[in-house]
Amino acid sequence: MAITAFWKALYTVGHDAACLTQTNDGWVLEGTTVYLKDSAPAALNYRLELSSDWATNAGRIKGRVGSSEVNHEIRRDGEGWLLNGKRQSGLEGVFDLDFGFTPATNYAQLRRMALQVGGNAEFDVAWMDVESTRLEPLPQLYKRISDRAYDYNSPQGPYRATLQLDENGFVTLYPELWQAEFN
Repeated sequence: MAITAFWKALYTVGHDAACLTQTNDGWVLEGTTVYLKDSAPAALNYRLELSSDWATNAGRIKGRVGSSEVNHEIRRDGEGWLLNGKRQSGLEGVFDLDFGFTPATNYAQLRRMALQVGGNAEFDVAWMDVESTRLEPLPQLYKRISDRAYDYNSPQGPYRATLQLDENGFVTLYPELWQAEFN
C-alpha cells in the first residue's frame, strides 16, 4: 500500500512530494522538497521510519541548500533523541519528529493521536528545520474540529491555523505555507 501527496509552497516558489508505505513493522514516509530558501535553491530528500503506532523511530535529511550540503541522521531510543550520533537534550518522552520544511511530517502526528471530532491533544515534537543544528522541542496543540479539519496551534512559532486534510490523511491546506496540488 502506498499513499502519495504533492504540494506547492505558498510562502515561496517550490513543491514537495511524499509517499507513505507500510512495512512489516510500521511505516516509511519519504519525500522530496524543492524550493527557494532565502533566494537559494533547496533540494532535500527526507525520510521518517515510523512504528506501527505512528511514533517516529528514525529520520533522515539529505540534500543541498544553495552550495551547502545538508546531511542529518536522527534516531529515537529509550533515552530520547540523537542527531548525527549526539544526544539531544529536552526531548525525553517525545515521540514525533517534525521537519519544518515539509507538510508531510504532520501526517504521523495526526495518525498517532487518533483524535475523535471535538478531541484535543497537547504535546511536544522534536522539531528540525533545514538550517537547524540541533533538534528543538516544539509545543503542538491540536483540536479536531471535523472529520477532515484540525485547529492547529504552535504557540512558540507563533502559528495558528485550520489544517484541512484529504481523505487519505495528508494535509491539503496548511494556510500561508502549503497547499495540495494532487493527493
